[in-house]
Amino acid sequence: MDMTALFNRLLSHEELQREEAKALLVAITRGEFTDPELTALLTAIQMRGITVDELLGFRDGILETGVAVPLDCDRYIDVVGTGGDRKNTFNISTTACFVIAGAGYRVAKHGNFSATSVSGASNVIRNHGVSFTDDVARLNRSINECGIVYLHAQLFARAMKFVGAIRKALPFPTFFNLLGPIINPSKPQCQLLGVANLDQMRLYHQVYQRLGIDYGIVNSMEGYDEISLTGDFKVTTNSYERIFSPADLGFAPARPEELAGGATEEEAARIFDAVLQGTALPAQKNIVLANAAFGIQVLERGRKTVAECVELARESLDSGRALRTFRKFVELNH
Repeated sequence: MDMTALFNRLLSHEELQREEAKALLVAITRGEFTDPELTALLTAIQMRGITVDELLGFRDGILETGVAVPLDCDRYIDVVGTGGDRKNTFNISTTACFVIAGAGYRVAKHGNFSATSVSGASNVIRNHGVSFTDDVARLNRSINECGIVYLHAQLFARAMKFVGAIRKALPFPTFFNLLGPIINPSKPQCQLLGVANLDQMRLYHQVYQRLGIDYGIVNSMEGYDEISLTGDFKVTTNSYERIFSPADLGFAPARPEELAGGATEEEAARIFDAVLQGTALPAQKNIVLANAAFGIQVLERGRKTVAECVELARESLDSGRALRTFRKFVELNH
């Protein structure tokens, strides 16, 4: 790859075609860039802003060079946030996944260790003694027997290791942060995505339309990459775009401190457990219910109202099915 020509194009604010972006990602995995060149590349694209074609091309490259996970079930969802909102919330999306699975739906949760908060999805899952695996038979057993499977990103997206140290050293997020939510190696047909701002919402709205999947994209106006219930939040799906208030879902507003994930992984795990066990703060429970509800609505292709989906999520949690689902998941993946 002609590095000089590539950087001249980027510095001139030229956009890459989807196939060019894919080829660039593959070149990264082949070690064709030095660390200074990779740093310059990530910085140049971040300063200019990534396009839909580029994001799709980088996704194509990561999936092609990674490990595929063919799951033998027809319809399942991933619930994930872009991360990087620096709010250090508890593991809201991960908890919501077990509520959705407890409601009788299937979930293929893709996640990683935290980059900016105390506990990411992989942190809280590992904290409960779960062993990560890329064994497809074991992964299929998990989703078929308890309705949920966990895909630890580092086992599948091999390209990420080539930029890991540089991403950590840079004082700003890069386009790789935007890739995380769309490189689930099982290629789910449904996704609920939390984004930190409306620019990201517009970007992913176009990406999902191009991918042809059922989706919901959520953003809380205070900058949370999930439904925080601290104020109004916006939701964009295949069929509607709307601003909701907590009251629209029957919930009281939450205070920012009620979303806090704690100071240690162990503290974050205790909050996760408390929600599933029914001993959490009302606001913590409500936040999980809200996020799970919109995930269920995506799975239902919008055929159920938000209120109906909230009640399905509430029944999963209050009946103990979400907790039993989690315990079965740990048993299968220990």
